[in-house]
Amino acid sequence: MIMNPLPCALSLLALLQSAQPVHGQTPTNTSQHPIKGSSSVPPITTDSVDNDKNYTAPYFPLLGFKEYPENPILSPNPANNWESAYLYNPSAIVVDDKVWLLYRAQNISKVSTIGLAWSTDGYNFTRYNQPVLTPTESYELPGGCEDPRVVRVNGTFYMTYTGFDNTTARLCLAASTDLVNWKKYGPILPNVTDVIYHWDQPTNPYNPREGWSKSGAILNERQPDGLYHMHFGDSFLYYANSTDLIRWNVTRFQQPYAQKLNIWEQALMESAAPPVKTRDGMWLKVYNGVGTGVGGYKPGQYSTGQMLIDPVNQPFGPPIARLETPLLQPTSVHEIDGQVDNVVFSEGLVQFHGKWFMYFGQGDAFLGVATTDVQP
Repeated sequence: MIMNPLPCALSLLALLQSAQPVHGQTPTNTSQHPIKGSSSVPPITTDSVDNDKNYTAPYFPLLGFKEYPENPILSPNPANNWESAYLYNPSAIVVDDKVWLLYRAQNISKVSTIGLAWSTDGYNFTRYNQPVLTPTESYELPGGCEDPRVVRVNGTFYMTYTGFDNTTARLCLAASTDLVNWKKYGPILPNVTDVIYHWDQPTNPYNPREGWSKSGAILNERQPDGLYHMHFGDSFLYYANSTDLIRWNVTRFQQPYAQKLNIWEQALMESAAPPVKTRDGMWLKVYNGVGTGVGGYKPGQYSTGQMLIDPVNQPFGPPIARLETPLLQPTSVHEIDGQVDNVVFSEGLVQFHGKWFMYFGQGDAFLGVATTDVQP
């Protein structure tokens, strides 16, 4: 992830297409779904409609997710250098009766860019042949632009992502009206403080950290306090707010919004998809947790969980409730043996055509989906 970008030679591309993947090597395209590329993108305008036409808000908890048997649904494309090695960690949004994915892609030098794909059924995607966000700024180089999460408010898309300069991760923001052309607003929490937990070094488990931030998930409605809310962080979950979705405020040395409670999330916690409002006015939040090797969870295992939050009455936390066991955890070969082993990392949750679709990265290498029915 941290090397300077290098062009891919034709011989290397041929190798990527033909070689069988082994641990530590670039994977081949093992998806059962053919690669469909396009040089243009369906237009999104001010008249474009958000959400499924029969959208029904959920209750907490939203259960029953089953992995799609034909995962991965998107794989690296050796024909495009920027997405030739790894493709994973997608955000999702429904506009104009299509599911749109913004996903993280890497070339053989592990430089991260953000790509765009769309689907009319939630499973089979066409991808834009060009990245929509590339590393151009000092805070993004040489690592790149990582892990997008997107919401749409009043016709504008707001995408948080991680700019990585090979030393420090910084939570950044970009805005667009069409998902293709983005304006960057730079790191949005430059003076943030948190702690890092060295779970594998029990003699010195916690250290303070300055300026490191990532994994921002925005609630897409202004709350009664007049503010937009966001949760971020990858040690604990923390809280930030904004009046305009561009400039974000955070309290230094604040208490975490959500502590680690469950055995499977003791190493790290990160937001997954942006929270979803429930039928009773609360918000359902999915998040990712990392285990430490106890309780039957492997050391470093990433799984996806769910919590219920109340931004009206408890804007600074803690959550109202959370599931004790993960919704999703690594089960397939793509998730168990990957660029990073034992990883399911969710970032997209949308309702589409009578189902909820959860989109996630598999082993930091491929892109998969799990679904469950809309609750009656």
